[in-house]
Amino acid sequence: MAEPQQMDLENDLSYNSDDDVVIIEESPTMNDFVLFARHSVGIKAGKRKVNGEESPPARRQERLAERKKNEGNELYKNKDYREALKLYTQAIDLCPDCAAYFSNRSACYMMLGKYYEALNDAREAVRLDTSFVKGYLRVAKCNIALGDATAALSVLRQASELEPNNKAIREETTKAQSLIRCQEEVEKAKAKADYRTAIFHLDRALDQAVGCRSLKITKAEYLVFLQRYADAQEMVNEILQYESGNADAIYVRGMCLYYQDNPEAAFNHFQHVLRLAPDHQKARDVYKKAKLLKQKKEEGNEAFKKGNFQEALNLYTEALAIDPLNKHTNAKLYFNRATVGFKLNKYELATEDCTAAINLDEGYVKAYLRRAKCYQLLEKHEEAVRDYEKVTRLDRNQEHKRLLHEAKIELKRSKRKDYYKILGVQKTASDDEIKKSYRKMALVHHPDRHANASDKDKHEHEIKFKEIGEAYSVLTDAKKRAMYDRGQDINDHDGGFGHDDIDPNQIFQAFFGGGHGGYTFGGHNAGFQQAGFPGNGFGGGGFPGGFHFQFG
Repeated sequence: MAEPQQMDLENDLSYNSDDDVVIIEESPTMNDFVLFARHSVGIKAGKRKVNGEESPPARRQERLAERKKNEGNELYKNKDYREALKLYTQAIDLCPDCAAYFSNRSACYMMLGKYYEALNDAREAVRLDTSFVKGYLRVAKCNIALGDATAALSVLRQASELEPNNKAIREETTKAQSLIRCQEEVEKAKAKADYRTAIFHLDRALDQAVGCRSLKITKAEYLVFLQRYADAQEMVNEILQYESGNADAIYVRGMCLYYQDNPEAAFNHFQHVLRLAPDHQKARDVYKKAKLLKQKKEEGNEAFKKGNFQEALNLYTEALAIDPLNKHTNAKLYFNRATVGFKLNKYELATEDCTAAINLDEGYVKAYLRRAKCYQLLEKHEEAVRDYEKVTRLDRNQEHKRLLHEAKIELKRSKRKDYYKILGVQKTASDDEIKKSYRKMALVHHPDRHANASDKDKHEHEIKFKEIGEAYSVLTDAKKRAMYDRGQDINDHDGGFGHDDIDPNQIFQAFFGGGHGGYTFGGHNAGFQQAGFPGNGFGGGGFPGGFHFQFG
């Protein structure tokens, strides 16, 4: 914060150094009193009279007060405000009815940022001297610094009646009016929950109201709503250093703790606020909300532990509706609900909740891991790999590296043909189950059965028939199946096999007992042509080796 501009001091009571050594005898002459009176303009009380005139002890006291004031002025000019303050206080103690002394001490308090004390002294100065324009100006400056622009304008109107053309009065009036406009803009932005705009206008207001704690606390509260917890805490901690019992500041610090998922410490703060200010509605409301949120979360956790997954899901859903602004706690609630969804095999729901948790906390490793697992079960392997890669960047350990490696293998597998899926069998299928499925599907998709189909349909069945042959060839070979299950791409010849050398005609003939001739695939329009079979294909003929059947 920039150092405030020095206030003007009252010097009309100063006197030269020769006066300091003037000693007034017990029986002073009239000239002595006249001489002192010339240097005591403005001192209105605290004088003792002898025969109707001021007594020598009172004159010496007033001279000493003047000296203290002058010494204070020198210290003030050298920016030693604390020592200057002591001297002004001594001058006031000697002459408590001098408006100028209170005015100077008010200026010193302002330079020290003690605006309430400065305001009290400025008010006392104008009480002692109702025509003291500088005193009124100082009262207005203090009111503006404390954020009370309305009070400042009232005082400035009084000063303007005394000096209508005073430039300083006009300048302070402009500042007070500007402060009021800023405060109005803050209220407009608050009504729209536009806290960024509200803070912008609060900063403009605080340029004038440099000592206004209520505006600073309001800004801190809005910083909490923008998740700038460290900035908010710094502001209220500074206030609490000077005013440890400020209920509003304690409330904001409690809000910071609550929104950073530290409920017990937050509860202590809210309870403290309510002891200081039992009618503090904001603290009462957020305390109630925080307790309910904690209760619902714990009830959901307990239901989950007991295996009551649907009940847990409902409780987490209720908890999420309590306070949308509590992002730290809500991130955990979304993750917990995702865990329940996973248990209920609701992988899409679990994925959505993990995404919601990550949106609230982008470093939430558990949410990335849970979502990656859901993606794998949903066969979204590229998304799973991305999540595991994110996890390894956030927390690079061996377990996460292993999961990433396995996800990449699954991704590679997903890009090849799924022979189990082609044959319609489980990955644990036995050889007999694989053969049974092949028999059924080969007969369904044999091209000869679709000789009268359209060229497009013929082509589709040719492709399907070939894939069925490939799948059968790999899954009935123990070595090839093991390599396939480990993630070896069927097209990777370095792995020991590929599908280019697989002839579905030979597989078909071998399976059904034939051994002569076969079928060959031509172009798109070539169809599946008979080569070496007796009879007229499958329409009414038979297979070599005596295997006969009719298509229905």
